[in-house]
Amino acid sequence: MTDGQRPTHVPGQTQEWPGRTREMDPVPDHGESSWTGRGRLEGKRALITGGDSGIGRATAIAFAKEGADVAIAFLPDEGEDAAEVEKAVTEEGRRCVLLPTDQRTEEANQALVRDAVEALGGLDTVVSNAAFQMGTKGGIEAFSSEQLQRVYETNVFATFWLVKAAVEHLQPGSTVTITTSIQAYDPSEPLLDYASTKAALNNLMVNLASDLGERGIRVNAVAPGPIWTPLIPSTFDEEKVDGFGADTPLGRPGQPIEVAAAYVFLASDEASYVSGTVLGVTGGRAVF
Repeated sequence: MTDGQRPTHVPGQTQEWPGRTREMDPVPDHGESSWTGRGRLEGKRALITGGDSGIGRATAIAFAKEGADVAIAFLPDEGEDAAEVEKAVTEEGRRCVLLPTDQRTEEANQALVRDAVEALGGLDTVVSNAAFQMGTKGGIEAFSSEQLQRVYETNVFATFWLVKAAVEHLQPGSTVTITTSIQAYDPSEPLLDYASTKAALNNLMVNLASDLGERGIRVNAVAPGPIWTPLIPSTFDEEKVDGFGADTPLGRPGQPIEVAAAYVFLASDEASYVSGTVLGVTGGRAVF
């Protein structure tokens, strides 16, 4: 799909969290027909969290089209979307391992990595993409302790535990890619808690790149801008969703497959000297 064919306006709509892909208008582009593989990840084995929908889903499909086998982690109640990803991946002749997991404990992440390694026969790349957000009105007083804890457990703690568990299985040339956000640079008040986790992940990524560099493991981050995923209609009200992404220099929201391109690059040998960096996919908004 060329840029001129991509939807430029998102109508107002809402869903119950965590949202369902097929109920979105327009349905996001995850690359099933728009992505052309070039064998850049041939034989790689990837673990992708939050792989049932949105950016994780598109990344799993793009990885498969590039020759990788994938294991995707997702919340247990998101199995319907995960099954659609499995179908898309297997249609490319690649393996897709489904690993329903709530990553909010260290033990869950240890089990997730163990199961992925056992199913795939090893691990070459890790994409820490799972995240939780909830748009909240009313200033800091409106943010509950329960929500704050969930956001940090899902976004920051789970990433730390995931990488910690995966490192022993990674070899020189392996990669870790962490999903951060434009929110780390240009935070929105309704996402006060979420934005702070993404800034923390940028810092974590830089330190991990330094820590793991001597082992030949590259660590980077992708910072998406406004991308049309189920998180949007399921965490914001209809008024906020209407016209989503129109305030970017490109004047439209991004599609998940447009972000997946960054993960493919960072996991490939084309990025063999890229580590410790944030790659923004923001429609023109600055990530510095």
